[in-house]
Amino acid sequence: MYSRMELDKNEKKGYLDHDFRMFHLKEEGPLEVASHYHDFDKVLLFLGGNAAYSIEGRRYELRPFDIVLVNAGQLHRPIVQEGSPYERIIIYISTGFLAGYRTDSCDLRFCFQEAQKRRGNVLRMENLEKSSLYYGIRRLEQSFQEQDYGQELYQRVLFLEFMILLNRALLHNRVNYLENRVSNQKIASIIDYINDHLSEEITVDGLAERFFLSRSHLMHLFKAETDYSVGAYINEKRLLLSKSLIQNGMPATEACYESGFRDYSTFCRAFRKKYQTTPRNAGKLL
Repeated sequence: MYSRMELDKNEKKGYLDHDFRMFHLKEEGPLEVASHYHDFDKVLLFLGGNAAYSIEGRRYELRPFDIVLVNAGQLHRPIVQEGSPYERIIIYISTGFLAGYRTDSCDLRFCFQEAQKRRGNVLRMENLEKSSLYYGIRRLEQSFQEQDYGQELYQRVLFLEFMILLNRALLHNRVNYLENRVSNQKIASIIDYINDHLSEEITVDGLAERFFLSRSHLMHLFKAETDYSVGAYINEKRLLLSKSLIQNGMPATEACYESGFRDYSTFCRAFRKKYQTTPRNAGKLL
């Protein structure tokens, strides 16, 4: 049976066609990677190298055993310099998959929600390499070298155990949020504003006025920092939000307006173009 999760030491494609996938990658720097986003969550365990991580206009200087959390839809890119090889373990996770395990007392996306709320995406634990959390992810990795009874279910159990341990570490303050450095305070503030006001009307002219920039200068700065135009960024964020709202039970029509679209037919065309299905079928997407 084809496993729902794969360990692949060479695969680098940013797509997810299963509930979750796992990668162990090691490359020589420097690396040039453009800002990009995924419509799934991402956990990265940094193992070594001369690297930093840029997420939504904020930069984090990494050291071995830092944990990077990237929410679905967040623009990000690694910044890898020459030095020791850039090595990391990556887990891609369907937001819908984790939502399926949510209860009144437990939400495995808590760590991602806190990262977004605190605008802090990197976690650091002293001696993480000696912790049960590190042992858990290594045991999960090792499980892909084995072929035994109940393999797929066993990998799923190990993955869920890792997510539980990660959230427990946060709740019990055993990990700290790493301080970040804003490369461009204006753009970081604009990104924050957009994400906090997606359901409202947002225009380039309105942003320029609010942040005391000329229209052309704002557009130039935003493109240089994110590799996206302001309009494209807003549109992608709204589509991701609408997908999440529908998958969490909201009717498609309501999700259209709650995510900031003003016309349902325009919303449907954009949704179909991005996801190759209608909004009403969003629940079938990973």
